[in-house]
Amino acid sequence: MSDDNTPWMRLLRELFGDDAEAAMEELERMGMDPNALAQASGMLDNPGMMDHVLGQIRSLVNQSQGEDVNWTLAHDVARGVAAQGGDPTVTATVSQKHRAAISQAQLWLDATTDFNPTGRDPKVWSRAEWIEATLPTWQVLTGPVAISVSKALSGILKGAQEDGGMSAMLPGAETSGLVGSVSPTVCGMHMGQVAGQMARESFGSTDLGFPLLAEPRVALVPSVISEFAEGLDIDEDEVLTFVALREAAHVRLFTAAPWLVGHLHHLIERYASGINIDIEALDEAVGEIGMQDPAKLQEALTRGIFQPRHSDEQEATLTSIETLLALIEGWVDEIALRAAAPHLPSIGALSEMLRRRRAAGGPAEDAFSTLLGLELRPRRMREATALWRELSIRAGQDERDRVWSHPDLLPTSEDLDEPSAWIDRWLSGPDAEDDVDRELEAMLSGAAGAGDESDTSSPANPDGDSEGDSRPE
Repeated sequence: MSDDNTPWMRLLRELFGDDAEAAMEELERMGMDPNALAQASGMLDNPGMMDHVLGQIRSLVNQSQGEDVNWTLAHDVARGVAAQGGDPTVTATVSQKHRAAISQAQLWLDATTDFNPTGRDPKVWSRAEWIEATLPTWQVLTGPVAISVSKALSGILKGAQEDGGMSAMLPGAETSGLVGSVSPTVCGMHMGQVAGQMARESFGSTDLGFPLLAEPRVALVPSVISEFAEGLDIDEDEVLTFVALREAAHVRLFTAAPWLVGHLHHLIERYASGINIDIEALDEAVGEIGMQDPAKLQEALTRGIFQPRHSDEQEATLTSIETLLALIEGWVDEIALRAAAPHLPSIGALSEMLRRRRAAGGPAEDAFSTLLGLELRPRRMREATALWRELSIRAGQDERDRVWSHPDLLPTSEDLDEPSAWIDRWLSGPDAEDDVDRELEAMLSGAAGAGDESDTSSPANPDGDSEGDSRPE
């Protein structure tokens, strides 16, 4: 039997402790020659390689201690994926060019909305910088589901360890630690993969329809915008200006309606809390792949591990999310089109191109679909754009933008079916509200002399005036 100085015994000793001898015997019983493999890998001639392998294993196990998802690994994988094919540093010249496009976009937006720009300086980022800035929000939104998947996967792997195979023959503490690190590692790889892919195709911070930053801020990623423009028969400066215009319009809306981002996050979290994992599908994936290849196991997480059926509450929440995203994108579409029309010759083609790109979904939407079983597509963006456009024409931009003052004032999914009818009700709102107020005042005046029993239906009920709140003041 090989002694502890051979590369394979050092590796097995690192993994399995006192059970390393049994592990070596099992490898030989399976027809594997560990020394030949070590020679082929170059580890016999390069002790540094072995130290590197052992260091990586120690790092993964240590990082995963006490965690359901290895977020450090997720960060590192995301940076690696984002850097594939190159991730040029943003030079001063490039930064100045993009900041100038943002400044121009802000001037154009001043003519189409009274929503003010955020007072925060815009950012021009490399893909790596985009990851550093957005990963904390990404972790908050997707973390609970990723943890649920990790716990389910961990339970399946531990069950496999108990049922048989080499890990069952080696029940020592070191083996348990290794198996326990697989699930956090796999989920960390998965999170990092999708975040890195997002970094490769996101123009800025609002590609999802809401900001991935803690505070709304205009941000652009020059390398992504440039690659997108290469495939178009449109001047790159026009593409840059229009992308900057849409990013700045999003940020103005989120700044003017500070409730909006939190409301969207709450809806997403409420939807995610009801997600059920298809244990059988996950178990089948583990059975096919085993735990020896975390990369392939990570890929298996993309194949239908969520229960396809939604509860009634989830369906209602999903409709609310899709409607709200459609209203956001429709408003941005209308505002950007009006702002750019006098200045950009290719505005029609650009607007339609980005509208289709948003409706079809990109890496951000695919990532949420993979991780949450949730498709963040504004399916009714065209209907929402038509509603904002008609309201602008009939009532002006101030009345259009006042709709965003409270979530209860926004059109519903049913309202998008008949936008003209909703606009009629909106424009007649003040008179109708006066009637409701008079009726409410009369009712409360009559109840005042009826004793304390009537007080239970008074304004102490926070929901008692919800009908009045749903109309504009």
